[in-house]
Amino acid sequence: MSSNLVHHSGRQPDVALVNDDDFPYEQDVQRNPGNTKPWLAYIEFKLQHGTPREQAFIMERACLQLPRSYKLWKMYLRFRTKHVAKLNAAIWAAEYRKVDALFERALILLNKMPRIWEMYLKFLMQQPLVTLTRRTFDRALRALPITQHNRIWALFRPFANSAEGDTAVRIYRRYMQVHPEDAEDFIELLVQVGLYTEAVHKYIDILNNPRFTSKNGCGHYELWSDMVDLLVGHAPDIQTGHETGIDVERIIRSGIQRFADQRGKLWCGLATYWIRRGSFERARDIFEEGITTVMTVRDFTLVFDNYAEFEESITVVLMEQASTRAEKGVVDEAADFDLDIRMQRFEQLLDRRQFLLNDVMLRQNPNNVTEWEKRVGLWGENKQEVVQTYTDAIAAIQPKKAVGQFHQLWANYAKFYESGGDIRNARVIMEKAVKVPFKSVAELADMWIEWAEMELRNQNFDDAIKVMAKAVQAPKRSTVDYFDETLSPQQRVHKSWKLWSFYVDLVESVSSLEETKKVYERIFELRIATPQTVVNYANLLEEHKYFEESFKIYERGLDLFSYPVAFELWNLYLTKATDRKISIERLRDLYEQAVEDCPPKFAKVIYLMYGSLEEERGLARHAMRIYERATRAVSDEDRADMFNFYITKSASNFGLPSTRPIYENAIGTLPDKEARDMCLKFADMEKRLGEIDRARAIYGHASQFCDPRTNPGFWSKWEQFEVQHGNEDTFKEMLRIKRSVQAQYNTDVNFIASQALARSQKMQQNVGEDVDQ
Repeated sequence: MSSNLVHHSGRQPDVALVNDDDFPYEQDVQRNPGNTKPWLAYIEFKLQHGTPREQAFIMERACLQLPRSYKLWKMYLRFRTKHVAKLNAAIWAAEYRKVDALFERALILLNKMPRIWEMYLKFLMQQPLVTLTRRTFDRALRALPITQHNRIWALFRPFANSAEGDTAVRIYRRYMQVHPEDAEDFIELLVQVGLYTEAVHKYIDILNNPRFTSKNGCGHYELWSDMVDLLVGHAPDIQTGHETGIDVERIIRSGIQRFADQRGKLWCGLATYWIRRGSFERARDIFEEGITTVMTVRDFTLVFDNYAEFEESITVVLMEQASTRAEKGVVDEAADFDLDIRMQRFEQLLDRRQFLLNDVMLRQNPNNVTEWEKRVGLWGENKQEVVQTYTDAIAAIQPKKAVGQFHQLWANYAKFYESGGDIRNARVIMEKAVKVPFKSVAELADMWIEWAEMELRNQNFDDAIKVMAKAVQAPKRSTVDYFDETLSPQQRVHKSWKLWSFYVDLVESVSSLEETKKVYERIFELRIATPQTVVNYANLLEEHKYFEESFKIYERGLDLFSYPVAFELWNLYLTKATDRKISIERLRDLYEQAVEDCPPKFAKVIYLMYGSLEEERGLARHAMRIYERATRAVSDEDRADMFNFYITKSASNFGLPSTRPIYENAIGTLPDKEARDMCLKFADMEKRLGEIDRARAIYGHASQFCDPRTNPGFWSKWEQFEVQHGNEDTFKEMLRIKRSVQAQYNTDVNFIASQALARSQKMQQNVGEDVDQ
């Protein structure tokens, strides 16, 4: 290749580079030297038919003739850069310099053309000329208006990245003045070159700018977290203090306050920062503060594990140093003492873990009774700390917000003194406990019971009764509502059934009958008696042979309670009254009272008891009337059984004929299915009595309930009956009735639908059985 495409820059054509074919074009450019069209036509002709040297010669002449033509210069520069593009810039540096000089000539008059600058800069970036390229970028930015700077920066930034080092940093600093939104790229560059302090400052700038939006989609916390990672990861290299305005501890502590879910990680980061700065004692203080302030088990575990690892690593290093000294025979008492201190500190840290974890749970909720109990258990036999823990718990827990059995904490506190033989202090605690405004009356009642049980455990029976008497103390006529939450538990506790139940059991076991009766009467006065109270009171009087008084208690209970509770009381009352063999008139009055308002659901049992009484001590006729009443009073599901029982009793007392009106009544009263069964039994009875015609009439009556397809058993029985006792006419009559009933059921729409449903269910059942087999 020729070392120079153009030998001279004169205006006259070089005869060696112009041939005969060029004369028409030469004449055109001579006639119109200031017009670009002849030159463009000439260049186009040469591009097709000329050599590269001839092409360059014509373009050079055109640019010399028209130095302000952007089109000609662009064509010429593109031609020259393309010509040297495949050459090695280091070997052919002279050729590249010629093109550089050509660009400089073009920019003398075309320095406002961004496209020319772009071509020049791209060309320079292909050459190993960093300083010249950077200065040319600077010239381009100065020459072009600011609206065109983005085109230059699009090339300047890749150049900066390739240049690296201080050059790249200086370029990016200028770029940040125009495009602060690319601060993350600048920070990345600063970290790469080791300018960590400046990177932190840049992080602080963008975090303090509320209008900054990360082009990488990072949120505020993510940017802040990256800055903290940088501060911790390069702690020794970052300059801190008043001069730089970077206070690492203040920065991380602000994050601990703001980002509650990341506290464990941030405490570990702050401690790691001081470790890398070589300030081990400060790191230990940070770890201690972290494990005593975090609010979640996850954060505590993270901080504690890092703390333990830190202490263990220091201890291992000191042990290795001690081992090395021992091998060399060197004695260093100060170092050995320091090692002992470190080991003790590490062991103490591990021993404190359960207490520290318990602290975390109590910081989450100081009203958690279970966690306070765990803390008491952790102290074991350390009585002083146990007492202090109970004291702290009682001071910290708000009774209305307590989670768990707060009264049990008080009770355990008293038991602690009781187990030590200090019953006096235990009583003092109990006295305070019963004044606590617990969440519920039940808790306060349990507290009083705990106090009484403590006295019982110590054989102080009279004191136990006094405690319970004080607990249930109330006005003669109390209008307090047990469920009125506007009143304190202390104002409502005297209506606690649990409290009274314990009290009456206590009085019954250690006091006289009269005292016990007074307690029961007081329960009735306060209108807090339960069915169990009634039964217990009545049983107590019965045990002491006060039968009439026990009956009165049942009657008082029946006045208090309605069905279904009253049924159980009547059952007991009537059973005991019957067993006592009191007068029959009085018993009849009791039974009449019992059945007067008795719901059908419970009537059967009472009527049976009433009838049994009349059978044993009264008249059979009276018993039959009672059973007849029962068939009307009991529920539908019990009516058939009651009729059967009535029939059986009537037959045994007055013979089979006496049951006919009962059967007739049952058949007219019961549903079709049960009436059909009753008809069969009635027919069997008449057959036994020899009343064949009556039995046949009953079969005829029952036939209206029995479809031959669904009740073949009935028809087979009637058929068997006719075979045994009938004749040809009666048998034909039976068949006629059967056809008539079948026709009747065939036209019954509801029956047809129910039969179809029954058949489908039966088919499904058969299919299921086949599958199982």
